[in-house]
Amino acid sequence: MRIATTIFLTDETIRPDRLARELEQRGFAGLYLPEHTHIPAGRDTPAPMGEPLPREYGRTLDPFIALGQAAAVTERLALGTGITLVAQHDPVDLAKQIATLDFLSGGRFTLGIGYGWNVEEAADHGVEWSTRRELTRDRVALMRALWAAEPTAYKGAFGSVRASFAHPKPAHGAPRILLGGGAGPKLFGQIAEYADGWLPIGGRGLTETLPVLRQAWSDAGRTGEPVVVPYAVHPSPGKLAYYRELGLQEVVLQLPPAGEAEVLRTLDDFAQFL
Repeated sequence: MRIATTIFLTDETIRPDRLARELEQRGFAGLYLPEHTHIPAGRDTPAPMGEPLPREYGRTLDPFIALGQAAAVTERLALGTGITLVAQHDPVDLAKQIATLDFLSGGRFTLGIGYGWNVEEAADHGVEWSTRRELTRDRVALMRALWAAEPTAYKGAFGSVRASFAHPKPAHGAPRILLGGGAGPKLFGQIAEYADGWLPIGGRGLTETLPVLRQAWSDAGRTGEPVVVPYAVHPSPGKLAYYRELGLQEVVLQLPPAGEAEVLRTLDDFAQFL
């Protein structure tokens, strides 16, 4: 089972290039980064992790720029987002960013996406909250058109693109797309419709939910099985053994949003799980 990591990288934490080098040298499989463009100071939306909202949420580095720096100083380290708030992006620009990062890294990128929780943040991007799921699906479809091998047009409910020359392409076709969110028929149907798998936060309850996801996958006519990557996990030997018993191939461990010394101490501790 591959052991990857995630961290809120900010202007106050370890730098992306330093962390990426340490991860690769120590044998960790990957680095996933979250995204928040900003946190409105007048926020009314309650934070799902509890109040007060941790300081790092309003200080996150742009994940694509940070992952580009990480890619430049590594050769094998997988790179990903956890999560990209697709609804808050222009999909033509985002498709270019993703394709460029994947091309330059030699196909090491995973696009973790989600619908978000912060109504005020989304509103500042012009997102209508009630339609953000449909908007995300539409924008992923538009990006897939731009990643296609030949010029491909797309017209959806929320946007369109002409058949275009759009290079570079991702190294091996569209990157792996994992959808985050809470377990349930609605989310599982969306995963089966347009994603490659699921990023369950914490990874609890998978014994009960995995069969439901696999059934939704089969009902949608998808072959094989959906990828499942427990995300932002606080590890223990028993927890990782449980994931292995379920046949999972990757887990993402949560690092503290801290300076270099503390993050490296945490990596030393996590080395027992490699």
